[in-house]
Amino acid sequence: MKENKIEIILNAAEEIMCTMETPNRDMTVDMIAKKAGIGKGSIYYYFESKDEIIDAVIERSYSSAIREYFAVTDNCINTFEKLKLLFASMIRKDFLDNSRNVITSLHVQGDIMLYYKMMMMAIKTVSPILTQILKDGVKDGSLHTETPEESAEMIVAMLTFLLNRSFFPSDDESMYRKLKLYAKVLETCLATEKDSFSFLFTRPE
Repeated sequence: MKENKIEIILNAAEEIMCTMETPNRDMTVDMIAKKAGIGKGSIYYYFESKDEIIDAVIERSYSSAIREYFAVTDNCINTFEKLKLLFASMIRKDFLDNSRNVITSLHVQGDIMLYYKMMMMAIKTVSPILTQILKDGVKDGSLHTETPEESAEMIVAMLTFLLNRSFFPSDDESMYRKLKLYAKVLETCLATEKDSFSFLFTRPE
């Protein structure tokens, strides 16, 4: 019952964070309680503050993306399939399925602290997994880096930064060009074959 109530609260907060036009810093516990259909006092029983709720929403979003990734890795036959699935679990970009876009769905709307929290959570949850993929790629010779841990952190931080449309508004064509350039940067940093990361971008229709 406790777990179910927590999920109700987080679902309500996430819905507000994904749809409200005002900055997330203006979201209140009252708004969350109303959306969740529960009393404000019940929320404070599980969470000490709005910030704690926001942290939990962000952590749950990335944890969900990681679970999604591990659920489909058994059939991966090479390093780049693993990379493709990891990126797809983080960024939908009309990619492979209808899962929520972890990075861009939570509107930071100029909120520097929320953006910082998202980047730190991405680095914390995704970088260790990416590090292992990079190490595996070095072993099989498909990519090359002497610093897999640092490379993983840089790759994740750059991606989070790149896809933040709240700070850097861009249309689909502009995002296509950015992702194409990002793919080229990865090719250079990891010394891979040409177009190894072409799965990261598709030209908008």
